[in-house]
Amino acid sequence: MSNPSLLILPGDGIGPEVMAEVRKIIDWFGAKRGVVFDVSEDLVGGAAYDKHGTPLHDDTMAKAQEVDAVLLGAVGGPKYDVLDFSVKPERGLLRLRKEMDLYSNLRPAQCFDALADFSSLKKDVVAGLDIMIVRELTSGVYFGEPRGIIEEGNERVGINTQRYTESEIERAARSAFELAMKRGKKLCSMEKANVMESGILWREVVTEVGKDYPEVELSHMYADAGAMQLTRWPKQFDVIVTDNLFGDLLSDLAAMLTGSLGMLPSASLGAPMANGRPKALYEPVHGSAPDIAGQGKANPCACILSFAMALRYSFDLGDEATRLEKAVEKVLADGVRTADLLNEEGRTPASTSEMGDAVVAALEASL
Repeated sequence: MSNPSLLILPGDGIGPEVMAEVRKIIDWFGAKRGVVFDVSEDLVGGAAYDKHGTPLHDDTMAKAQEVDAVLLGAVGGPKYDVLDFSVKPERGLLRLRKEMDLYSNLRPAQCFDALADFSSLKKDVVAGLDIMIVRELTSGVYFGEPRGIIEEGNERVGINTQRYTESEIERAARSAFELAMKRGKKLCSMEKANVMESGILWREVVTEVGKDYPEVELSHMYADAGAMQLTRWPKQFDVIVTDNLFGDLLSDLAAMLTGSLGMLPSASLGAPMANGRPKALYEPVHGSAPDIAGQGKANPCACILSFAMALRYSFDLGDEATRLEKAVEKVLADGVRTADLLNEEGRTPASTSEMGDAVVAALEASL
């Protein structure tokens, strides 16, 4: 039986640095747990543009379609701001999501006990926070047509179209209900049914899908009210499902409840392949952070935890995923901090490599 396959796309900025720490974790699982992956590596984003003149080469896209999972670092940087929109680094990531049909984006927001004081919100508001936002990822305003900038009279007009079909909403909703069944059996759907027809359809379809999951407590909330409630009392939520645009905004808001984007992973899942595994791409929520790239300051935990999500959702290795998550939690509890997790003066932060080494040491101690 062949090993599961993993395509690594480090990307730009801090992407290669954080991915190097994930490679340490992958090597440890192979050597100490017998969990071996066939790993290949390729380019995406600005790195791909520099070599191929495109943010995602067709050969790389073909590889992504064939492997069991893709692990991506980050894309983008100021040197690419002058490029035409069609070849900006982010277009490579969007192409992966669209052509792999990764319609369900899972973004957990979990506040580790050791970091509860680091959030900008009060400790009692965020301590123990553990919510999951399911964002529809391949439709909505980011992909709808018509779009563009046109001339109308004597001025330019920017156009983007919010568009959803029933089937696009249904599959995202079903993904969220399935997750809710495995968690606290509570699901809140967020849209703007008060002012948007797409929101009306969203609410109707989610409600209909909910009839197949009578054990799940379904509620609905306008997305702007949801943003307010996330900052007021986020622990009222378990799973949130929403569209592409609102999911982008709300998941970033939820991310900061935990104190740092450097701690938050994500998974983008699609339809099952022939082997029963969903097509999948895993990536940290943070961007390429060009201001600290190459300085060893980046926090690798989000990328490491993205690999933990891959272990759980793509490879059915829930126990190993938990082992890795607990290793990260132990490192934080022991006081190891990269610069983004320090809110006190006088302490020397751990480097990217030191944080990765600490996680490996915690894994070793778990044996």
